[in-house]
Amino acid sequence: MKDSSTLSRPELFACQQLRVGAGGRAILPPIELKIRAGEFWAVIGRNGAGKTTWLRTLLGLIPPVGGQVRSASHVRASYLPQRSSMDDLYPLTAREVVSIGAERGWSFLGGVSARQKRDKIEQALGEVGAAELAERPFRRLSEGQKQRVLFARLVAADAELAILDEPTSAMDKIAEREAFELIRALRDRRGLTVLVVSHYLSIVQHFADRAILLDADSQQVVSGTPRDVFEHSAFRARYGDFVDGAPDA
Repeated sequence: MKDSSTLSRPELFACQQLRVGAGGRAILPPIELKIRAGEFWAVIGRNGAGKTTWLRTLLGLIPPVGGQVRSASHVRASYLPQRSSMDDLYPLTAREVVSIGAERGWSFLGGVSARQKRDKIEQALGEVGAAELAERPFRRLSEGQKQRVLFARLVAADAELAILDEPTSAMDKIAEREAFELIRALRDRRGLTVLVVSHYLSIVQHFADRAILLDADSQQVVSGTPRDVFEHSAFRARYGDFVDGAPDA
């Protein structure tokens, strides 16, 4: 159950008997849930489970097969994909990565001067502890440093909703926990709403306050607190009885 303070937060999205898929064919049963401002959601499911399809439908990038997504107007969303070849193809500095990614956010603000943009980038890098990385080539940073720079891009864009696709997949355990601590700190300071796709169940349990399990193979959708989801029979059928500290999926 959510507490009353959580229920009082404004809704960003409401999935109402939402069916997602392609070519007019649903791949999951109807989804019924609400995502409120400031919530930290974990999106769980094996590869091909329907996670990306649901997220793309949520953002209006593909149409629903049935039902609907009701969304608040003008939600500034920022999407951070999995690690990509961007590292090798673009010899950008960390500052340039933040600047390019933040352009969309600045477009909401109207006439932003070059000086204001520079200040915004500096502030964002400083807020995530990456100020000293500004002039370093992005592709030469460690995985943890790269992720901090990408989080700075979220900050500079004034995102209200952050969708992170496996943000710690290439990190060691220490860097992984530091990244999730930073995500939670940004959520707490900025009221950021976070949706994280992750297979690291122990991290999900410690940092997320809401979770959704999607499983196209077994035609199951389960949402609630992480404990609710982990104790559900659909989760146990896939992952077994999860115990904190047990191997992640």
